[in-house]
Amino acid sequence: MKRIIAGGKEIRISGRWLRIAELEGDGYEFLDNPEPMIEALRRSGSRIDLFTFMQRLPESAPKYSYPMEMDNLAAVPISTFDHWWTKQIRPEARNRVRQAEKKGLTVREVPFGDDLVQGIWEIYNESPTRQGRRFPHYGKDFATVYKEEATFLDSSIFIGAFFEEKLVGFVKLTADETRTQTNLMNILSMIKCRDKAPTNALIAQSVRACAERGISYLVYQRYTYGKKQADGIVKFKEVNGFKQMDLPRYYVPLTLLGRIAFSFRLHHRLVDLLPESLVGKVRDFRNNWYNRKLQTAKESA
Repeated sequence: MKRIIAGGKEIRISGRWLRIAELEGDGYEFLDNPEPMIEALRRSGSRIDLFTFMQRLPESAPKYSYPMEMDNLAAVPISTFDHWWTKQIRPEARNRVRQAEKKGLTVREVPFGDDLVQGIWEIYNESPTRQGRRFPHYGKDFATVYKEEATFLDSSIFIGAFFEEKLVGFVKLTADETRTQTNLMNILSMIKCRDKAPTNALIAQSVRACAERGISYLVYQRYTYGKKQADGIVKFKEVNGFKQMDLPRYYVPLTLLGRIAFSFRLHHRLVDLLPESLVGKVRDFRNNWYNRKLQTAKESA
């Protein structure tokens, strides 16, 4: 992964044979006038085959003539907290938030600093696997976690879930430049506190924070990923009022290779091109392997 500055913004470039560039804050930063950025990338001196960027909510109709595909976000429109609470979510979501309160969980906005990062570090290092997969943040040291969480501080809100004044869950909300939408950049809770429903409580407080600030959309990353079938995370999003919202994602070829790759859909991951039946079997095998590995580690400890 390479990073450069172009057009006044940080750009990350990924890929070996096909070099794809995007905003470092893709999903949190948007381009209302992409042409100056495209010209800056052409003059950057770095080999870039494709530059990709996405329109912001709620602009679902294509605005530009560049090559594009439809992408998606999981988003909930925000007007007031009461409207979300009474009209947009299912009863089980309300019950889980009430459950958190009954079990002594408190949720509040917290300033960024050593105390917060220490709590996040402890959450990250609770388990090497989550949802049957290797957890990429497990094993990171305090300094690394601090550096990663310190991104986009001017446009971010941190919310903590506490049990007996110990951080057991957190969310990092990052708003775009126009404060139209804010994205759940990070949301995670202690596995051992799952019975206290901290993640549901964090979602509720995130909606409240958006409503109080006049932010129109709360985004929970993508709704669907490639051909992956609906799973527990999708159901969690639905229960909490998130809907699939389709938006144009543009792919601007900057080289002949970029034009050819886009024409043959080679800019997608291999897993997105394979049949879901095959990918599902591989995913199940991987999850079972990690679960067996974790069980073996526990037995030998």
